[in-house]
Amino acid sequence: MTSTTGRRNFLKIAATIGGGLVLGFDWFSANAEIAVNALSKAELAEGTSLNSYLYIAQDNTITIFSPNPEVGQNIKTSFPTIIAEELDADWTKVKVVQAPFDNSRFERQVTGGSGATPHSYKKLRRVGATARQMLLEAASKQWNVPVAECSTENGFVIHSSGKRSSYGELSIEASKLSVPQDVKLKDRKDFKLIGKRVKNVENKNIATGKALYGMDFYREGMLYAMVQRPEGFGMKLKAVESAAAKAMPGIIDVITFKNNVAIIGKSTWQLLKARKALKVTYENTEKLESTDDHNRIFSELMAKPEATVRRKNGDPDAAFASAAKIIKSEYQCPFLPHNPMEPMNFFADVKTDSVELVGPTQNPGSARSSVSKLLGIPENKISLEITRIGGGFGRRLMDDFVLEAAELSSILKAPVKVVWSREDDMMGGYYRPAVRYRFEAALDAKNDLIGYRLRGAGINAGNPTRENNFPSGAVENLLIESIEHKSPISTAPWRAPITNFLAFAEQSFLDEVALATGKDPVQFRLDLLNKAKTAPVGPVRYDVDRMIGVIKLAAEKSGWGTKKEVSQGFSVYFSHASYVAIVAEASIKNNKPQISKIYAATDCGEVVSPMGARQQVIGGIVDGFGHAMYGKLSFKNGTPEQNNYHKYRLIRMREIPEVEAHFVDNGLDPTGLGEPSLPPTSGAVANAIYKATGKRIRNQPFIDEAPFKVKATV
Repeated sequence: MTSTTGRRNFLKIAATIGGGLVLGFDWFSANAEIAVNALSKAELAEGTSLNSYLYIAQDNTITIFSPNPEVGQNIKTSFPTIIAEELDADWTKVKVVQAPFDNSRFERQVTGGSGATPHSYKKLRRVGATARQMLLEAASKQWNVPVAECSTENGFVIHSSGKRSSYGELSIEASKLSVPQDVKLKDRKDFKLIGKRVKNVENKNIATGKALYGMDFYREGMLYAMVQRPEGFGMKLKAVESAAAKAMPGIIDVITFKNNVAIIGKSTWQLLKARKALKVTYENTEKLESTDDHNRIFSELMAKPEATVRRKNGDPDAAFASAAKIIKSEYQCPFLPHNPMEPMNFFADVKTDSVELVGPTQNPGSARSSVSKLLGIPENKISLEITRIGGGFGRRLMDDFVLEAAELSSILKAPVKVVWSREDDMMGGYYRPAVRYRFEAALDAKNDLIGYRLRGAGINAGNPTRENNFPSGAVENLLIESIEHKSPISTAPWRAPITNFLAFAEQSFLDEVALATGKDPVQFRLDLLNKAKTAPVGPVRYDVDRMIGVIKLAAEKSGWGTKKEVSQGFSVYFSHASYVAIVAEASIKNNKPQISKIYAATDCGEVVSPMGARQQVIGGIVDGFGHAMYGKLSFKNGTPEQNNYHKYRLIRMREIPEVEAHFVDNGLDPTGLGEPSLPPTSGAVANAIYKATGKRIRNQPFIDEAPFKVKATV
C-alpha cells in the first residue's frame, strides 16, 4: 500500500475523531514525529509519511492504530497498554483500531513466532513517553512555568500549585512543538498499567458478536466460492462433470482453474449442496504415500550412514565406545492439521489495475506479494485489510486461500469470497510435519553423562532439531544431525514449530537418562545446567540462569517430590526466547492414568498483561496436552483418513486438568509467550504417566500407547 493510500485510510478514521495531536511512531527508529495538527483533511494529507499513529483527541480519547493481526494473542490490548503506561493515560479513554497492511510504514506487520511484543515493546514505550513529554512542555509554555514543576497523571498535566489541564486541552499546543529526540522512560516500580489487570479492549465486541472476523465480512454484490481440491496429495485433475451442480438453485458457474474446481454461487449453503453433485476424477502424478510408507521411510532414514551434521562437540564415537552404559530410544509424532475454529476464507475484488483484499491472514505482506506475482499487478496497487482471526496457529502464514480468492475474482471480473469447509481445512491444508527422533546417551562408570547423540528425521520438516538448545553446551561429546524425506504432502509451521514435539521427545529421554543414573529428574537437569554455566561446551541459545530459575520455581510451587498421593512428571524447555518449566501430576483412575493438575513456571520477561499472559500459558498447555493425547492425521494413498471432528479427536472441556500458572518477575524486556508453554507440556505429562504406570510413552498420540489400553470413543 502506498503512503498516499495509508493517509487516505487514516483520514477516514481521523475525521470521526476530531482535531488533536497526531503522533506517528517510526517502527524503524522509534522516534515520534508530529504528523499534523489534525484540523482539516488538507492539512492531514500534507502530513509527514509515518508508519503508524498515536492520536490524542480534544475529547481526551487516545487512539492507537495497531498494525499486527489479532489472532487471540491479546496484541490489541497489550500494545495500547504499553503506550498508555508511558503516557500516563486514562485507560478508559484508550481506543485501538486495526491498521490496514502498509509495509512502507510498518517494520513487522505479521503474527507469528511469538514476536510482536518483544519486537515493539521499547518502541511503543518511547512513543508514549515522547507524547507525555510534549504535553508537559505544552503546559509549561501555556502556564509560563518550568517543565520540572509539572507532572502527569491519568490523562492530565498537573502543576505543583494544583493547576491542571487535560491532554485533550493541551493537544493542539503540543502539536506545534518540536519532537524531543531523547525521552526518559518510567522506572518499572512506577508502572500503573503494565503488569496490572487490564481488560481486553475487544471483550465487549467479542461477547456481543460485533468483532469482525473474516467469516463475518460481507460486501454487497459479492459472490461466494467453494473449491474442490484433489482428494489426495500427488493427484492431478483429470475430468469434471458439472452439469448437475450448475442446474442447482443459486449456482452461477463451475470453473476449472489450475488443479482445482470452483463452484460459484450466492450462498455457502447452496454451494455445499451443489458440491455434492460434482463428479470429479483424478489421476496420479506422484507416488501416493500412506502412513505405512512413512513408517518405513523413517526406518530407512534412521539406518542411513550419512546425515547433515548440525552440531558436533568433542569425540562422540570415542565416548560411546568407552561407555559403561548406553541408553537408546526413538520417539515419533504424526502429521497434525492446524484446526483453527474459523476455517480458511478470504475476499478479493480484482479490477484492471488494482486489487482489494480483506480477510484473516497472519502474514499480510506475503499475501499481497503472492497476489501481485499471480496477477502481475504492482504491490502498491493492492490494498489489504486485516480482520480479526479465529485461530491461526501457523496455518494462516500460508497464502493459498488468498490466492484462490484473487484468481477467481480475476477470472469472474467480480468480487469473490472464498470459504473453506471443515473438510477442506483438514484434507487440503498444510500440516505439522511428521518426525522421528533417535536419542542415545553414554554414561561412564560413575553414571555421569559423557556422550549424547540425536538424529532427527522429518517429512518436509527442514531441520527437525534445535542444535543449540539444552542439553547442548552441557555435554562434552555431542552429535546432532538431521535427515529429511521430501513428500507431496504439504507442511507448514504449526504452533511452536518443531519444538512442539522435539521438547516432548527430548525431555522424556532426559528422564530416561536420569532414571539410569539414579538421580532425581529435576536435580539431573540442574546438574547439567551447572556444567553449561561453569564449563560450557560451545555456544548455546539459552540463558542458563533463566532456565535454572523456572526449574526451581516450578519445583517449589508444585511441591516436587513431597506428594505421595500423585505421581509427578517434569519438563523444561526454551523456545521463542522464553523459558517454561512444567510439572504434571498423574493418578490412576479406572485402571488408566489421568492428569489431575499441571503447574507452569514461565520466564517471559516483563509481563505486560497478567490476564492475557495467563490465558496464553494455559492455552498453550491445553493445546499441547490435547494434541499429544489425541491428535493424529494418518494417510491412505495420499488422502487424509480424518476429514472432520467425528474422526479427529480433540480434547474435551471435561478432560482439561487444573492449571496453575506462575511467572518469574525479573524486569527484563518481554520475550515470546504465545507458543513457549506448549512444547514442554507433553513431556511432563508423559513423564508423570511413566511414574504412575511404569510404562514409557514414546509416540503420539498417547491414547494409542500402552498405558491407555482402552481407546477413547469419539
